[in-house]
Amino acid sequence: MSTITELKDIINTKTLNLVLLTIATAGIYPIIWMFINTPKLEKITTKKVADHTFLVWLAVCVGLGGALASTGEEAIDIIAGILTIASWVLYIIWAFRAKAALQEYALTEHKIDLRMNGFYTFILTVYYINYCINDLPEAQRKQQILTGQASVAES
Repeated sequence: MSTITELKDIINTKTLNLVLLTIATAGIYPIIWMFINTPKLEKITTKKVADHTFLVWLAVCVGLGGALASTGEEAIDIIAGILTIASWVLYIIWAFRAKAALQEYALTEHKIDLRMNGFYTFILTVYYINYCINDLPEAQRKQQILTGQASVAES
C-alpha cells in the first residue's frame, strides 16, 4: 500500500506555481504539466486518464486556436473559436477523468471519501486537480479526525 503523500511527492507542483507558470508561458504550461504528470497520475492511481494522442490533440487545439485568433479574416476567426472551444472541452474531459481516478484511488488505497467539487473541476480543470492532489494528506487527516481514527502520535 502506498503512502498518502506519494502522489503529491511525485507530482511536486504547488498550485500557485502552476498558475504563475501558466501566466508566464501564456497558457502553455498546463499542457506541459499534463504531458509530464498524466503518466505519473495513471501509474499511482492505476486508472487510465488520457493517452498520448488525447494530450497531443489538446495541444493542437490550444496552439492552433491561439495562433489563428484575431487574424481579421472572419472564417479563420471562426475556426480559431471552434478550436479554442474544443481545447476547453478536452481540458474538462481530462479533469473529470482525473477526478474519477483520484477519488477511486483515495477510496481504494487509503479509505478516504475524497469529495471533489464538480463545479470547481469544470471551471478550474488542471488547477483544481493539482490542488486536490496536494490536499490528499489533509483530506486524510480531516477524515481521521471526523471518524475518531486520529493516530496516537497526533493526540
